[in-house]
Amino acid sequence: MKIYNGYERLPRNYTLLTDEYEYTMSNGYLQKGKDKEEAVFDVFFRKIPNGGGYAVMAGLDKIIPFIENLKYDEQALNYFERNGYPKNFIEELKKFKFTGDLYAIPDGTPIFPNEPIITVKAPIIEAQTIETAILAIVNGAISHSTGARRIVESVPKGAEVIAMPKVGVMEFGARRADGFEAAIDASIYGIMAGCIGTSNVIAADMLNMKAMGTMAHSWVESFPSELESFMAYADIYPNNCLLLVDTIDTLRSGVPNAIRTFNYMKEKGMNINNIGIRIDSGDLAYLSKMARKMLDNAGFSQAKICLSNGLNAEKIESLTMQGAVFNSLGVGDNISKPEGNVGCVYKEVGLYEKGTLIPKIKLSNDTIKIVNPDFKKLYRAYDKKTGYALADIMTRRDEKISKDNLIIVSPIDSLKRTTISDFELVELQKPIFINGELVYNDPDIRTKQTYCNEQMATIYPEVKRTMNPHEYYVDGTENYVVFKNEMIENAKKLVKKIS
Repeated sequence: MKIYNGYERLPRNYTLLTDEYEYTMSNGYLQKGKDKEEAVFDVFFRKIPNGGGYAVMAGLDKIIPFIENLKYDEQALNYFERNGYPKNFIEELKKFKFTGDLYAIPDGTPIFPNEPIITVKAPIIEAQTIETAILAIVNGAISHSTGARRIVESVPKGAEVIAMPKVGVMEFGARRADGFEAAIDASIYGIMAGCIGTSNVIAADMLNMKAMGTMAHSWVESFPSELESFMAYADIYPNNCLLLVDTIDTLRSGVPNAIRTFNYMKEKGMNINNIGIRIDSGDLAYLSKMARKMLDNAGFSQAKICLSNGLNAEKIESLTMQGAVFNSLGVGDNISKPEGNVGCVYKEVGLYEKGTLIPKIKLSNDTIKIVNPDFKKLYRAYDKKTGYALADIMTRRDEKISKDNLIIVSPIDSLKRTTISDFELVELQKPIFINGELVYNDPDIRTKQTYCNEQMATIYPEVKRTMNPHEYYVDGTENYVVFKNEMIENAKKLVKKIS
């Protein structure tokens, strides 16, 4: 079980977190003698949310304990007895243990549409019954991590913007999340994706960190005057005195009273190295510029400015273009509950019949929805000169591929082909479970954050930009795309015969 500073990552047995049709099919497999057949399923998504150019893998820290703890206890078995499932199926569930293989791209890796981020190879009942929970985990996790990374990528990086410091992003979204677990996930995956901290105390404690926070407007309103509220706060928290200045009037009341408070601290001999203001409403660009001038003119150039209030990547980039000056950002909604959804799906791509793999394909009138068949390998090609990622490449499992000049082809449009050279290939999926045994050492969140930062640095800026990002190549080898197209044609011929 994954433990975070004494906290279990999954607080309960989620074995029954499964759509009913998974059990309808699984019982059917048993009754028809197909339960021992091994199937291969891929998890992937078709479209990046919010018009972005990338997503960030997340969720393995919950998938691992979910798989490890799969068991049908008495309460779970009672469900099947009450609802008329056959005795032989219930007996199978009593003995249930995941015995298959699970491969996945590590948390923190940039990921792209229509590539297998997770692959499950297991007896078909095992593979089928874990579908819903895996999708529930990764759809939420990737949403949080991607939303956070888009914001981290949008902030000034110091030297890139004249007169601007390097900006830290604080995750403040617990109150906007869809429930307790989503609030924790948003904080943990936000930090994994590059946030410097969180206001969420339980998540901070899980990660053995101190949570971040200042005051709310209610603190200011609970005192006879704004100045008294600020001075009281300074008395209590002189080593971290960040004052919320927009309760009454930011420039005519809040900032002047903050300056009076800082002067009070100075006169009292208090620490004034960790002072600042937070602005949570109004024209943040204008107010931050004016506040910066007022603070500097008063001799408090060390005072930090934090901005908050419904920030997203587009707003942050707009603030920077307008010359806003800020040291940190408090971001809630667009990490804990970002717009758009990842929409990961779980599709069968192969079935072993008498030990031989039979590739499977799902067709659709929408080309984008045609599944990439077969038990595949997925590589990322890096330019040896620049270190940038050139493309992700799907191959057949045992396929030998060129390490020199390699032609890669779009699995959707065979006319789109590119030749790459002078590259290094890295296999993206790592074995997580083999024969039901955990073989992967899941890193801690801080290690994942470092890894995420390193991996994001390999993605071209054009792919990472907020508006109209360049489309990253997710291709196949010539051999793989020919194989896929042959499967499509054979499936179409079968339809013609039937009709």
